[in-house]
Amino acid sequence: MLSGRRVVLGVSGGVAAYKSVYLARRLVEAGAEVKVVMTQAATRFVGPQSFAAVTGDHPLVDLFGDASVSPHTDLARWADLVVVAPATAATVSRLANGLSDEPLSATLLATRAPVLLAPAMHTEMWEHPATRRNIARLTEDGHRLVGPFEGELAGGDVGMGRVAEPEEIVAAAAAMFDTTWDGLTVLVTAGGTREAIDPVRYIGNRSSGKMGHAIAGAAARRGAKVELVTTSDLPEPPGVTAHRVESAQEMLEAVERSEPDIAASAAAVADFRPANSTHDKLAREAGPPQIELEPTPDILASVVQREKGIFTVGFAAETGGVERAHEKIQRKGVDMLVYNDVTEPGSGFGTDTNRVHIIFLDLVTEEWPQLDKNEVAERLMDLVAERFIRR
Repeated sequence: MLSGRRVVLGVSGGVAAYKSVYLARRLVEAGAEVKVVMTQAATRFVGPQSFAAVTGDHPLVDLFGDASVSPHTDLARWADLVVVAPATAATVSRLANGLSDEPLSATLLATRAPVLLAPAMHTEMWEHPATRRNIARLTEDGHRLVGPFEGELAGGDVGMGRVAEPEEIVAAAAAMFDTTWDGLTVLVTAGGTREAIDPVRYIGNRSSGKMGHAIAGAAARRGAKVELVTTSDLPEPPGVTAHRVESAQEMLEAVERSEPDIAASAAAVADFRPANSTHDKLAREAGPPQIELEPTPDILASVVQREKGIFTVGFAAETGGVERAHEKIQRKGVDMLVYNDVTEPGSGFGTDTNRVHIIFLDLVTEEWPQLDKNEVAERLMDLVAERFIRR
């Protein structure tokens, strides 16, 4: 996808700029012709000569020190794609508000090429209302984002705001030229449902929603329209429309309002709920309550049974061998089933990694190694494209 493409790599002033040299190398290895534009702050973290050595061309670092009369417009017109990595809060703000007071922001404002942003900043900055407004504006303007993710940040902090790895950015850049997903709607469910016993207590499970949110983000980066029905408090990925729910019934109603081409049911839906939840809190003094349970609606089955041919991806978080997943895919009739053993270290609820088996209706099974959940999501979307979209 990147062979022969002209890619402008924008580097702004964050400590993650050190990864951008390797990113430039990976883009070149993918066949792209790469030119670099840097903010002055970026030059405090990594030297322009490093990029010159990798790309064979000196970066643009000064609007007034270049031989060209208008270096930023020349660069903007040359580009097939502009990738900004890292995209700091300051650079995001400049782009969202149309400022052009330094080489990178001026190039971004002048280009008509698609723009891919890889945000990197401390958690507090990423979660600030101003940054959230800026990100929302940029996605509305048609810019795509890859990341950020949870991980180690500058100064020893850990949290949301880690820049995407170079390989993830290269994959996202290649996806910018892939029109396979254009016009498609992807529905993703995520998180564990909570079934009320009373206004305080509920029956639930340990699902964090991380896998579902990662899938939604991977689909959005490919250009699909993504609807995420989630019980999780995690922020929705950029470019994703989130519908917040709590119970299985609320999730079913939200799913029924969607008209997807592809549905990935990553939510851990409670199988049972109290038949009669109370409006008042149960008193401890009254002793242990007798709770009668009834089945919750089968949300995945409701999608599979629609007349429209929706490509369905089910999930099976099980304990023990893969045999139960083989039975489940045949019973559910989904096109693809993702199985993981939640008792395996690094593969259970709330982890950042997962080790999955991908099972198809003919019971052909692919066993993947333990991977970051974002990598699982990317690979899964590649399989969906291969099995459904390109079919």
